[in-house]
Order: sequence, then structure tokens, then C-alpha cells
Amino acid sequence: MTIDGVKGSAIAGVRIVPKRTIADERGAIFHMLKSTDPEFLQFGEIYFSCGYPGVIKAWHIHKEMTLNNFCVVGMIKLVLYDGREGSPTKGAVTEIFMGEQNRLLVQIPPGITNGYKAFGDKMAILANCATMPHDRNELIYIDPLNNDIPYKWDVKHG
Repeated sequence: MTIDGVKGSAIAGVRIVPKRTIADERGAIFHMLKSTDPEFLQFGEIYFSCGYPGVIKAWHIHKEMTLNNFCVVGMIKLVLYDGREGSPTKGAVTEIFMGEQNRLLVQIPPGITNGYKAFGDKMAILANCATMPHDRNELIYIDPLNNDIPYKWDVKHG
């Protein structure tokens, strides 16, 4: 299945679920994640990451936590890299353009390197419904620009 706004290789264990917006003259409603959705695993916490246009918030690897990312406000480029030893998709990179113009839920399993860059004309707000409460000890941080990940955050023209 091809999903609008997704470029690159598929990564084992990652789920990308298009979400619809129900709009009328009063406004709109959209769902991020329900306990009845097939991709729902468990609830740990919900937090919001805010990024100004052009700011890179990367790289992160969670050792145990599964992320459920959904951009509520603005637009982001979410990038995933599979650096897991023994993974059938090791080395794969996926770019996902998501937010107000492309409502997607992206479920990221433990071990996937991930980060995002906000773009457009306003702050982006990324919601994460994680499977466990934040624990600094299960998180690995990697410099967004100085690393061995085969990805450049530059805008790609054409």
C-alpha cells in the first residue's frame, strides 16, 4: 500500500495509519488512537513535543518504549532509521511528511532511530501516546548532525 507523504523504504515493525478528518461548518474532528484500534498496545503517557519551523529534534532511540506519533498542529518531516542488528530492514530510512495537511498515526517500535523537523509557517505540535512513562534510562540521544546515520536534514528540491 502506498501512503501519501511517505518516502523511502519500509521498516519492519513500523505502522503508518492514515487518519481521516471529519469536517463541517462548525469545525473538524479527528482521532489519533483509540483502545479499540488494532495498533493500540497499551497506555503509558501522552506528551507533546513542540518544534519551531526549521528546528531538528533528533535523534532518539527508545530501548523499550513504543511511540505513537501524531502531528496535531503544523507540519513535520518525521524520519526513521533502522539501525537494529538482525533486523530484516537494517539500514532502511523512511521520511514521513505529516500534520494538518496529511493526518497520519506513526507507530514506532523500540530500537528505531527517530527524529523530526518542523516546517511551514508555525510551530508544530507532535503528540506521542507512548506505551510507558518517560524513563531517561531507556532513551538514547544521538546528535542530529554529527553521526553515522545515512540521512541529511536538508530540503530536497525535485
